[in-house]
Amino acid sequence: MRFLIIIPAHNEENNLPFTLDSLQRQSCKDFKTVVVNDGSTDRTAEVISKYTNHDIRFETVNLQKSLHQPGSKVVHAFKKGLETQDVNTFDIICKFDSDVIFPENYLEKIDKVFRNNPDYGLVGGLLYVEKNGDWVYEGNSNKHHVRGPVKAYRKESFVQMNGIRETLGWDNIDAILLQNLGWKEVVLSELHVRLIKVKGADYTIKPAEYYGKYFYFLGLNRFLACVAAGKEAMKSKSGSFFFKIISSYENCRRQKLELKISENERKIINRQRWEMLKRKWLKM
Repeated sequence: MRFLIIIPAHNEENNLPFTLDSLQRQSCKDFKTVVVNDGSTDRTAEVISKYTNHDIRFETVNLQKSLHQPGSKVVHAFKKGLETQDVNTFDIICKFDSDVIFPENYLEKIDKVFRNNPDYGLVGGLLYVEKNGDWVYEGNSNKHHVRGPVKAYRKESFVQMNGIRETLGWDNIDAILLQNLGWKEVVLSELHVRLIKVKGADYTIKPAEYYGKYFYFLGLNRFLACVAAGKEAMKSKSGSFFFKIISSYENCRRQKLELKISENERKIINRQRWEMLKRKWLKM
């Protein structure tokens, strides 16, 4: 199966070489990589040229810096890269980040599971971060959800769900829509992808305003947004955190901010979240 890999990159001169080197070392060689330089002001463009000048599997797209909006910025860059390719000439569409290191058999394993399982629509490995000299599981999500930095879609599933959405929450929306269409999301726990994190950074800590916007753009109704906010408040052990999340959510509602999902897709997402709530919390 042939891979199309799109990598959005903004000011990643230090991390991007690790990602691209790990792709060059892949045991599966049948891929094309498009690195989208999203208005970088450092040496990212120079780094990319070292690969595009010597390896025909690497191409680049240069953009003016897009507005920094969580979620939508990276998807906007991804789509600009995708527009330069004929999707029909590929079998697997990948959205990878520019600060990850793949094991040498990553694409080979992805290829194999897609070929052997025609109902698999989204596949990826697990993210690991360096801690005290060791690489440990990041733990920022459950082990059954394919994270944004390592998404690999079967082309048919990607086309059927009309691609990924340019919005906060896109990397959960895709999984829900695919599930509704009958496709399976599968994490290959044996594939450990190294995520190069900034020292001292903790990506698991998000401000209340972020969660409020996230639940809004995910399309959650008020009840489910309150349930989700309560879950985050319990994690932070702060009652005020709950009210700050809801305030952010309601602020989005008052502004009637545009959702990047249809009304039918919104209903699908709420139905899926409600079913999950019944299974996990109400034991129904």
